[in-house]
Amino acid sequence: MKEIMIMKKINEYRIRNGKKSIANKERSEACCENPNYAVKNGEQVCINCGMIAGRDIVDNERRAYTKKEIQKRKRTEIRWRRFGPRTVIPNTKVDSMGHKMGPQGKRLFSRLSKIQNSLVSSIERNFWEAKPKFKLLTSKLNVPNYIKDTAWKIYSLVVEKKLTMGRSIKGFIAASLYAAIRVHEFPRLLDEVCEASLTPRHVVHQSLGILIRKILPELNLKYHPIKPEQLIFRFGSDLDLSMKVQQKALTFLKKSTKNGLKRAGKDPRGFAASAIYMAAKHTNERLTQADIADVSNITEVTLRTRIKEIKKTL
Repeated sequence: MKEIMIMKKINEYRIRNGKKSIANKERSEACCENPNYAVKNGEQVCINCGMIAGRDIVDNERRAYTKKEIQKRKRTEIRWRRFGPRTVIPNTKVDSMGHKMGPQGKRLFSRLSKIQNSLVSSIERNFWEAKPKFKLLTSKLNVPNYIKDTAWKIYSLVVEKKLTMGRSIKGFIAASLYAAIRVHEFPRLLDEVCEASLTPRHVVHQSLGILIRKILPELNLKYHPIKPEQLIFRFGSDLDLSMKVQQKALTFLKKSTKNGLKRAGKDPRGFAASAIYMAAKHTNERLTQADIADVSNITEVTLRTRIKEIKKTL
């Protein structure tokens, strides 16, 4: 009885396939005068009229041996992480079901976890520790993805050159992110990066000096120091000032620079804040020295000094 049932199913399958092939032939005959078939999304489609002639089912592909054949025939590939162990064997006293293990099981898993830790390289261990910290820092500062990619590329080269040996990992993570910010000229300050990463300024500054000397030239990246012009729009948006005030502040700063304003060696925040304050006074918008000093993180004395310098050159 089983053999009869199997033969019936085989015959039904053949009849069904025969009907499909006949239908495909009718479709192909009903196509345009000059059919031009191409395979798209697993189906044979006529490019001229859009008629679907049939399905193109891939089965038992040929093996690839050379690099060119692999690139030509490859459609999918397994995605692996570049760092960290694929699985983690914990040194615990319970199994995956939560049951207590005996002395032999504890000894076995303790040995396996030690072997696994010994097989992981120092670079992988560093990446495994640094990646969560890096993600947390970038999410705090809310920086774009292209800056994140550049920062991780910089940090990866730091680890490959073993520059983190005997130095702070958090310091290099913060320095890599700030270096990427300065490469792309994004309006973020070093103090903000230090505050978000909970790392002292001198540690980040020391790591940043190493990156500028040894890493950025290898990656053909140029470090651009922050300019007061970039901070004017940043401080203006934080203070909810109109675009007229911000444009006026930019004009004041450009004119004073052309007339010989000495900006070398001085904090750009002071020049940006003083230009905004002068523009607000000129356009009769309400803005106190305490407000602009608080947003720009400078003292009121510094603000008044920079205002005098800009007025002299104007």
